[in-house]
Amino acid sequence: MKRLPWLLVLTAVVCCAQEPGAAEDKYAVWKWINFLILAGGLGYLMAKNLPAFFQSRTASIQKGIAEAQLMKQDAERRAADMDRRMSALGAEIDKFRAASQAEMQQEGERIRQETAAQIRKLEQQAEVEIESAGKTARRELKSYAADLALDLAEQRVRARLDGKTEAALVDSFVADLKRRESNN
Repeated sequence: MKRLPWLLVLTAVVCCAQEPGAAEDKYAVWKWINFLILAGGLGYLMAKNLPAFFQSRTASIQKGIAEAQLMKQDAERRAADMDRRMSALGAEIDKFRAASQAEMQQEGERIRQETAAQIRKLEQQAEVEIESAGKTARRELKSYAADLALDLAEQRVRARLDGKTEAALVDSFVADLKRRESNN
């Protein structure tokens, strides 16, 4: 509002400077009065409407700036959240790697234990089979030795046995059978 009088004075000076022959014109005063009314009306309308317009425009610009700042803060917050997630993702990946490494070690240890148990089982089974094969071999050896002993005994008996001895043995066997029969 303080600028309006200075603006009017400046406008009047400019208008007077442009019309050097204004003093000679008889309607010049009425032209000036008409101009001042028009300029005053325009000044009044401008003084009345422009501040509200500029205030609303300023308010909408400030509102836009505030919204932009809120959007910027939201974007920064989301970016920080994403950065936090990304850094947490790296930590999660490291944690996953460590867990999988530990799991692999546990699995390897379990496989080693199972392999050792299988080896012990196979060793025990081999020992049992070896022992069984040894017993079978001893049994067969005893049987073979018995067969050899019988063959040798048979050869010796045949070598000593002649017809008289054979007849005496048969007679003795028959007599023994009769005795047993009579006892029963």
